[in-house]
Amino acid sequence: MTLYYTLVFVLLMLEMALFMLLIIPMPFTIKRKIFTFISENTIVAKIQYWMKITFVFILILFIDSVNRVYRVQIELIAASESATKGSASVMGHERLEVQARKFYSQRNMYLCGFTLFLSLILNRTYIMIMEVMRLEDRLRTYEGTNKNTKESEKLAVAGKPGELAALKEKLKKKEQDLETLKKQSEQLHKSYDELSDKYAATQNTGEGRKGI
Repeated sequence: MTLYYTLVFVLLMLEMALFMLLIIPMPFTIKRKIFTFISENTIVAKIQYWMKITFVFILILFIDSVNRVYRVQIELIAASESATKGSASVMGHERLEVQARKFYSQRNMYLCGFTLFLSLILNRTYIMIMEVMRLEDRLRTYEGTNKNTKESEKLAVAGKPGELAALKEKLKKKEQDLETLKKQSEQLHKSYDELSDKYAATQNTGEGRKGI
């Protein structure tokens, strides 16, 4: 197995472990803290961004493996037709080689395909769990058994992994840009006042000379 397919296999194992963590029964308060932490953490947002790029490469590998399976299948059919015409002893070895390549191509295709499919399942499972937790949190609020309102507010605005953290980062950048614009506006206003004072001073000096 080549290096990139080994990395795809490791990613598949990680996805399986994450899926098991998502479906493990846990107390509601612990699960709420975990999911709000995932939504607010900036590191999770960066990891999700790079994972999207990684899945694009895995999709390319999947398409390539499907193409290889198709080409190997054509070669296997051609080898079988040649074997029926004669030279079975020669074509038998070639057919085994083609079948071996077919096996490796199919293995790579299934590996990439299951990795992509499980990533979609993970995303959908996360969203469904978040919706169930929000509904359960509302039910606790209606029943009067929900004591931690701060965590409930965090859960209400929590979205995809790292989404809240990314929005906070964008808001922070917007605030920094706004502060920069305010400083520039103050500097321009100050420069305008200085120029106005200089202009008024020159006008007063000119009028004084005329009076003399």
